[in-house]
Order: sequence, then structure tokens, then C-alpha cells
Amino acid sequence: MPTGALYAIAYAALSAIGGLIGYAQARSKVSLISGLVSAVLLLVGAWLWQVGSPGGAGMAMGVTAALVVIFVRRWVQTRKAMPAAIMIVAGVLAFVGMGVSLVGGR
Repeated sequence: MPTGALYAIAYAALSAIGGLIGYAQARSKVSLISGLVSAVLLLVGAWLWQVGSPGGAGMAMGVTAALVVIFVRRWVQTRKAMPAAIMIVAGVLAFVGMGVSLVGGR
């Protein structure tokens, strides 16, 4: 399995867990739905990447980049570091890992 796909899977898990926690703590249906939809999109991208589809890497990296932008905006608006900081740092690390994997052919 390409290393980049593993980064996408890990970020998908974090997204899903974050959505579940947001729902459990604040009864936020938006957090639940967006976390699970993001996770599914990341998993589909990882699967496509793993089977060799050229769109898989782009999908996974695109969803990751979008989530980083969303969480940066949320952090700026709310001034609350959690959960934004975790999602931003993990997203940047996942994006860089996916990029390195894509360039390195792994």
C-alpha cells in the first residue's frame, strides 16, 4: 500500500473521531456529519490511490487541504485551539507525507 494512502487513512480516522467527539460533547450534528463525510472521502481517496487510480492522491490531498483551510478559519474566528490545532497540525503532516509519497513513488 502506498505510504500516502496510509496518511490519508490516518487523517480519516482522526476526522471521524473528531466528528464523534464533537457530537458527544456538544450534540453538534454538523461536527458529526462533516467529520464522517470527510473521513469517507479520505478513505475513498486512499482506496483509489492504493488501486493505482490517478485521482486517488488528488482526492485525498484535496480533502486534506480543504480541512486544513477550514480549521485555520475556525481557529481564527473562535480563538479556540481545540480541536482546530490538532486538525491543522495533523492535516499539514498528512499533506506533506502524502506529497512526499507521491513524489517518491511510494
